[in-house]
Amino acid sequence: MAAVTAHRQQDGQPGSDRGPGPGRGPAAGRGAASDRGPASDRSPAADRSPKQDRSRATRQRLLEAAVACLAEHGWAGSTVAVVAERAGVSRGAAQHHFPTREDLFTAAVEYVAEERSQALRALPTDDREQTVAALVGLFTGPLFRAALQLWVAASNEEQLRARVTELEARVGRESHRIAVELLGADESRPGVRETVQGLLDMARGLGLATLLTDDTTRRDRVVAQWSRLIDEALAS
Repeated sequence: MAAVTAHRQQDGQPGSDRGPGPGRGPAAGRGAASDRGPASDRSPAADRSPKQDRSRATRQRLLEAAVACLAEHGWAGSTVAVVAERAGVSRGAAQHHFPTREDLFTAAVEYVAEERSQALRALPTDDREQTVAALVGLFTGPLFRAALQLWVAASNEEQLRARVTELEARVGRESHRIAVELLGADESRPGVRETVQGLLDMARGLGLATLLTDDTTRRDRVVAQWSRLIDEALAS
């Protein structure tokens, strides 16, 4: 600042008395900037889009990594740092998207549940056994393993319980709604709602059995039998 003041005094005018003058505004000496054209010619949305895309991609990697970690390592072994490393991002980036561990893992299970729901809605509905098998599949994959770890943790951790209870209720309602749509079930008829819910409860039990051993052969027989029972219940 002293050097600037001295330079102005050499010109014979106090620095505070000098106006901008021709060519002395903020734009002076910025010919390179003028070559780019006015700022209004560049879309702010276009400038933000790559950053937003990167942010969405980072969030998605974190969610998928969180589900995988829960399924493989359980709640105790799935810290934010472990998930961040698996997703290939810094811990700070992970906490930018999900400030707490509970935020991360409840969002992860909900995200994958929605992805699975969209896939189920796209299934053909003309094959009842295929539909039943797909519904059972909800409870036999990595998502179910991850969700189960979250449920068990919530039973012991007060700060997690309310969030997981609410999440379980929403996922349960959505699973039931999809099952009704896929099966073409008319729940106004007596016993139909209970039949659909019984199918989902049975599927959850098969999922638990699969955690320890490969129960594929028995599960296939049970699915075939339940498909026949569903046919009879919905046709009568």
